[in-house]
Amino acid sequence: MPQGDYIALHKKRHGRRLDYEERKRKRQAREVHRRSRDARQVMTRAFDLWQLLGAKGKRFAKKRYAEKAQMKKTLKMHDESTSRQKADDVEEGAIPPYLLDRDQTLRAKVLSNTLRQKRIEKACRWGVPLPKVIFNTNWSGLWLNKKCSKFYELAREKWKRMVTKATFIGPGFTRKPLKYERFIRPTGLRFTKAHVTHPELKCTFNLDIISVKKNPNGEMYTSLGVLTKGTIIEVNVSELGLVTPAGKVVWGKYAQVTNNPENEGYINALLLV
Repeated sequence: MPQGDYIALHKKRHGRRLDYEERKRKRQAREVHRRSRDARQVMTRAFDLWQLLGAKGKRFAKKRYAEKAQMKKTLKMHDESTSRQKADDVEEGAIPPYLLDRDQTLRAKVLSNTLRQKRIEKACRWGVPLPKVIFNTNWSGLWLNKKCSKFYELAREKWKRMVTKATFIGPGFTRKPLKYERFIRPTGLRFTKAHVTHPELKCTFNLDIISVKKNPNGEMYTSLGVLTKGTIIEVNVSELGLVTPAGKVVWGKYAQVTNNPENEGYINALLLV
């Protein structure tokens, strides 16, 4: 006899307790309060030492979030089914719903062009105006020093590198403590805007810099945000009103620096279209 049938057999022979249904109802009623207490992580009794902390709490929160999302979707579906909405007036020449998917060829072409563009951007291969840039084989953009100024004398005796070229640092940048600071980027050489020229419109715009995509001098310059001639930067082009083939607004686009910012004091770039 399989072991799983013992409970069913016992129910057939002896039945249930007389207060089984009442105890079950009360247990289900208390379940809501117990789950609320677990979600708030409140210890109600001295011997109730288990709490939903750590990985167990994360699993509980994830499960509870999924349940709430499903409940909201169900309520929304019921509201939509019960509420009556007035049908909009149909314009002349409107395409019926069963003919909306007839432009598969055009949509497939647009999708393939978008995927190809994303692959090119991911591989960092663009038709740049400056394909060959003479890059520095040594650390000419960094000045090695031990005590940069009176302010850094408070730090320990550690060698630091001061970047002597133009750099970009995002708005949410926070400096490391002096003990752990390795590279110093002076405030006077930080840039947040660039003069970007559109090659087709023949117009120049003063746009915000979003990030430094690639510096030809190497990964170290790219991670530090150093701006040299030939650097690929991402700029905010939302002011230009550019749209994708699918009709979405373009927020960020790549551009290449065409001058030496550390010598001229400003950044000139050419938009990559």
